[in-house]
Amino acid sequence: MGTLMRTVILILASVTTALAANGSVVKGSSILLILFLGFAALIIVFQFIPGLVLFATLLKSLFTGAPKKATETSSAKPGGK
Repeated sequence: MGTLMRTVILILASVTTALAANGSVVKGSSILLILFLGFAALIIVFQFIPGLVLFATLLKSLFTGAPKKATETSSAKPGGK
């Protein structure tokens, strides 16, 4: 049983080092990746601005209170006649 465990541990240890060793090295980013990330950033910004405006109007309405109703003038008769 002990030799089986040692064998499994040695195999797993050698596999992880083999998987970690990648020979390809990418230098820099392609133009398509930069354009895609820029497009995603624009979408986020253009969704963020209306959200800020909506949040500002929410805060304004919370702190200014409800609008007051217009009072009827004395010339208006009840019943509309």
